Amino acid sequence: MIDSNILNYNCLEPLNVSRETFPELEEFRQIIIKKNRSINLISKTTEKISKERHIIDSAQIIELIDLNKSVCTDIGSGSGLPGIVLAIIMKHKNLDMKFKLYEKSYHKSNFLKEVSNKFNLNVEVFQKDIFEERNLSSDIIVARAFKPLPVILDLVHSNFKYFKEVILFLGKNGKGILQRVLKEWSFEYDEKKSITNSESTILKITNLEKI
Repeated sequence: MIDSNILNYNCLEPLNVSRETFPELEEFRQIIIKKNRSINLISKTTEKISKERHIIDSAQIIELIDLNKSVCTDIGSGSGLPGIVLAIIMKHKNLDMKFKLYEKSYHKSNFLKEVSNKFNLNVEVFQKDIFEERNLSSDIIVARAFKPLPVILDLVHSNFKYFKEVILFLGKNGKGILQRVLKEWSFEYDEKKSITNSESTILKITNLEKI
């Protein structure tokens, strides 16, 4: 049964996420909580705050995504945060952006396939280690709670032959890390303050080049 208190998602309305999307976001959250009893999808300590900590946190990056692009790749999807959340939002926008979700865990990959089918999402799940893949292509690359920024930049630069933008979550030490990587990398970027954590930011990177 869906939690009737979906008004907690109202903070997403200014980001152009429709109210019609909220019930499926909440249903997905509840599926994660239930499945978390058998496989480790999220930290059990965050279950009670999972609405804000995981779903809303993932959904907020929709504001930085170019809706005219065709393919978005989540390079370490885990429990579908942010990949499944974004795919649900796009479905309700009636946009046919395709989502490619990479997750090396067998059990987590199966979970991603199950929820993709349940919500009828435009998602393809790859049970592969993204670090071992080569010559990948994607308009947009997203990552949340995956690897440190320097590791992600190396991965994207080495393993993707084509990409337009990279959207990442940075924690409270993000500013310092960003300044350090700018000594080795050249790129343009936009920053967005997180709506779920005052110490966190979301970074949109374009024109990435190694110095």
